[in-house]
Amino acid sequence: MPTLKYSRQREAVKEFLASRIDHPTADTVYTNLREKFPNISLGTVYRNLSLLADMGEIIKITTGDGADRFDGRITPHNHFICRKCHKVSDLEMESIDSILGIAQKNFPGKIDSHVTNFYGICGDCIKKP
Repeated sequence: MPTLKYSRQREAVKEFLASRIDHPTADTVYTNLREKFPNISLGTVYRNLSLLADMGEIIKITTGDGADRFDGRITPHNHFICRKCHKVSDLEMESIDSILGIAQKNFPGKIDSHVTNFYGICGDCIKKP
């Protein structure tokens, strides 16, 4: 893969995501970056998010019915996704890496990582009438 030319806008996307814990959507990234880059387009934000995710510099989280979310924290961790509001939260818990061995017993190839998302209803949605 050829070396990628530096982009202030791409770097701003990474910095924005690194400063957040709420897993924003592309629209949220776009709205916030417009303050610094008034001429940035939504297409530019989408292209940079896609490129950064492909490069492994951010994580793209597909929530199902809601918009994709993005995470600047690329170290291994799990997520909880609310089925009502589609909020994504980091789920801090003991390691479940033992499932790699279980999965490996049932797969003829080599498994070296996994992504785990937990689904349900978040506390805020449970409290709503």
